[in-house]
Amino acid sequence: MPAHPDKSAFLQYINGTATAAEATAMRTWLGQPSNQLLARHWMKEHWHSFDASPHAVPAYPEPDYEALLLTLHQRLRFDVAEPVDIADDSAGGWPGRWRYWAAAAATVAMVAGGSILWQQHARPAPQSYATTFGQTRTLHLPDGSTVTLNGNSRLRYAPNPAAGQPREVWLDGEAFFSVRHTPSNQRFIVHTTAGFNVEVLGTQFTVFRRRQEARVVLLSGKVRVDFEDSTRADLLMKPGELVQTQDDQPRALVHKPVHTDAYASWKDEKLVLDNTSMSELATRLHDTYGLDVEVATPALRTRRMTGTVPVQDLELLLKALEETFHLKAERQQNRLIFSDSIAP
Repeated sequence: MPAHPDKSAFLQYINGTATAAEATAMRTWLGQPSNQLLARHWMKEHWHSFDASPHAVPAYPEPDYEALLLTLHQRLRFDVAEPVDIADDSAGGWPGRWRYWAAAAATVAMVAGGSILWQQHARPAPQSYATTFGQTRTLHLPDGSTVTLNGNSRLRYAPNPAAGQPREVWLDGEAFFSVRHTPSNQRFIVHTTAGFNVEVLGTQFTVFRRRQEARVVLLSGKVRVDFEDSTRADLLMKPGELVQTQDDQPRALVHKPVHTDAYASWKDEKLVLDNTSMSELATRLHDTYGLDVEVATPALRTRRMTGTVPVQDLELLLKALEETFHLKAERQQNRLIFSDSIAP
């Protein structure tokens, strides 16, 4: 490619017909702010060339070339790509839009880090929902699936995926999923930052990701845990099983049968303890309610608890813990102190 590429080389690159060396050279050229004016001119010429096309579809608003180029320049040099919705808008009442734009506005469909620039500007942005400490929230996804977020959690999802593309969500925190099966067997993928994703066709399961720990608990159906480490085989889970990992011990995988109620009861406003240690309970209360928990009675730290208590609100939960397990729970603003009720 010449030091100063022409329009033909520019279009070859964005149409995907450039060689690897030509593509690298073009990306370097596009990364220079001084070249944006020329690139913008070529982009505009290409757009208006479709006015005379015998196959042109009805006109659409002309894009903001300068803003698109500025974003492209930033992405090529600085930005980390975020997951974006890559749905085909043809199903939403704009016939042929993607096919038209693939050609007419190909100059703004430059690939950077796996995301399409035009789609970032014109397609629906990922939806994001979050819960505060102590709050649960049920979300109804466009495909009919439901997600219940536990307290202190965040979910993002790409709406309206294209035919043949998976349904994808990104989770931080804890959530219960009830995934609806689609006639096309469209996959449903939960992305985590724990080195694995969870793939499912139709089922009920929970995913937990906090601190250095991650786990998946399957209530019904079938899921596959897909590890990002290519040397590890994917893992198929059966109902009633748990898979758990720790960031500091990535090879120490736990895969075992469990009583699932202890991991999913929070969505029904219950806390189920199944031989649960005081340290585990303290961690749950910290994660869900943002409390700093102290166990003041040494003997209490080794106690394990089994039972069910309501969690409609924090005060009711603490009172239920006191009565059920003969504890004293003293709350001082954001601090919670557990002690034995018979302690002096």
